Amino acid sequence: MARASRSRPRREPPSVAILDVAFHRASLATPHGQSKAERDRRRARLKVVRSAATVIRHLRLETSRLVRPPLTDFQRALVAGAFGDGTLDRSLTRLRRAEERIRGLARSAEQEVDRSSGSEAWGTLVRAFYGRLSSFVREVDPDLERLRSIAGFLAERPRLDPGSPTLVIAGFPNVGKSSLVARLSSAHPKVAPYPFTTLSVAVGHADLGFDRLQVLDTPGVLGRPTHTNPAEAEAETAVEKAATVVLFVIDPSGTSGYPPEEQEALLRRWTEEYPGLPIVSVETKCDLLRRPNDRLHVSAKTGEGIEAVWAALRPLLRPKGELPPLEESIEEATPEAEQTLKSETGPRTRRRKGR
Repeated sequence: MARASRSRPRREPPSVAILDVAFHRASLATPHGQSKAERDRRRARLKVVRSAATVIRHLRLETSRLVRPPLTDFQRALVAGAFGDGTLDRSLTRLRRAEERIRGLARSAEQEVDRSSGSEAWGTLVRAFYGRLSSFVREVDPDLERLRSIAGFLAERPRLDPGSPTLVIAGFPNVGKSSLVARLSSAHPKVAPYPFTTLSVAVGHADLGFDRLQVLDTPGVLGRPTHTNPAEAEAETAVEKAATVVLFVIDPSGTSGYPPEEQEALLRRWTEEYPGLPIVSVETKCDLLRRPNDRLHVSAKTGEGIEAVWAALRPLLRPKGELPPLEESIEEATPEAEQTLKSETGPRTRRRKGR
């Protein structure tokens, strides 16, 4: 006897819940009036207005997460890479047009109610309005589903502050990027000894003098310019759209499974593709192997080289015109400033009582 296949229950389209709420609210209309005919006419108008207003309110709620506050260039690039260029704007436009059509439909229905007379005529008008309203909402079901998917996708990714400097940690899979992010920031990324542990960008923070630094952990990139998976595409988007500085991590030890030559080739490609972007290369896992070269060497396991990395990054990350860190401010104090400080804070003569 063949086993019956257990299929998942089909999920209802968004229009079902929206219309249920709209029609329920409309059914609660209890208008006042001197006569039954006046109350019936007002009830018909209220049903039209309430149902239309409820639908429009729900359509706006579906879009509000994606328009207020406006998406950053980085978020838009992530959405374009995952859902297709222009997909978000097309769905938002179709929902705005649906709202305009519903407004026009409600105005026409109100005018028809005012021109008609009799409970039967008003009931017919309301039912016809409900039918057209339902068709307008069902037409945008695919767009509602798409916008919900986009909102869920963005909710799982960091919203970066465009006004704060961003350090992007990038490189091949399993070279120690996440371990280095944990050393440099407040992030606690998942670290495991196998490739592609990090599947999407994640953010931590660190203090950079007077600035709040964003440290972005990215998935590994294999350096294939014509064939990338979604995780690699997110990493390249972070480098192109979000980075103030890129810290490119190279593992020369061989424990990542990728030869240094392939990693060096990706570094050269990015240097050519983003000529105005500062890219600092660092060789990690120096507790296992240290090559004789001029690069920074660091070990996220022991903490060796972390201060040297910060020393190299600070001048590149601090926005121009910002005040320097406190330590540098103290060192930069001029003799004139010190003399002024002494005169302002020196001992003062206390007056005796009675004088």
